[in-house]
Amino acid sequence: MFSQFADNAQNKPLIMGILNVTPDSFSDGGKYSGLDAAVKQVELMVSEGVDIIDIGGESTRPGADPVTADEQIRRVVPVIAAIRQQLRSDILISIDTTLSAVAKAALDAGANIINDVSGGSADPAILTLAAATGAPIILMHSQGTPKTMQDNPHYQNVVQEVLDALDESINAALKAGVNKEAIAIDPGIGFGKRKQDNLDLLAHLDALVASGFPVLLGTSRKRFMGTICDVNEPSELVTATAVTTALGVMAGVRIFRVHDVKENRQAVDVAWAIKQSL
Repeated sequence: MFSQFADNAQNKPLIMGILNVTPDSFSDGGKYSGLDAAVKQVELMVSEGVDIIDIGGESTRPGADPVTADEQIRRVVPVIAAIRQQLRSDILISIDTTLSAVAKAALDAGANIINDVSGGSADPAILTLAAATGAPIILMHSQGTPKTMQDNPHYQNVVQEVLDALDESINAALKAGVNKEAIAIDPGIGFGKRKQDNLDLLAHLDALVASGFPVLLGTSRKRFMGTICDVNEPSELVTATAVTTALGVMAGVRIFRVHDVKENRQAVDVAWAIKQSL
């Protein structure tokens, strides 16, 4: 499925809209935990040009506690089922989880893609599940778990170390039987990284693109941009996020995971048009 986005000259990058059905996510916790509110938010994102809806039942903000598989399933499955029943059947849905049981329940309910912030390391059975079902999987880099990832993260060469770690995740997925064309990668901006680490990764997105795997970028409303812009409220970082989206398009990023679909859709469309004139 991801292979069709590998040729930058043919396919415009995708917008993945974030739908956190959690009480404690860093930016929108509690806003969409009710079924009606979640469906209305999906309807809005669809009207604004979203390509993929990314649904998560566990907050991955720094310091967050883990959520059991049963509780994640309770949160996400009714929303996925409602989207499939009430909205277009062709909307792509990804399940944001590190647990194979949650991923399986989500796929059974109608999700299409697995988005694993642990890169398959938290529950290796998720790789076996992806292989068995043929579901595309996004492998993200993170140093540590959400609970501990910002406890003094350190790198000698963040770009190379992230590439090396992602290569290990890719090899584990391939060994489990996942098709190479069903894999995308994510450098994990803000996941066990200092501000300078995030900036270094953003400055060298081309190195990730050169891996040959479609790259997903998730900078939406991230705290490190707030320290640059002197902004405390995540919701005030929409413009900052769109800047990174435009830069990502020029570097060859294929998927952008965002809270604010309309603004980032515009950033993708304009940057893509410019890129086609190079």
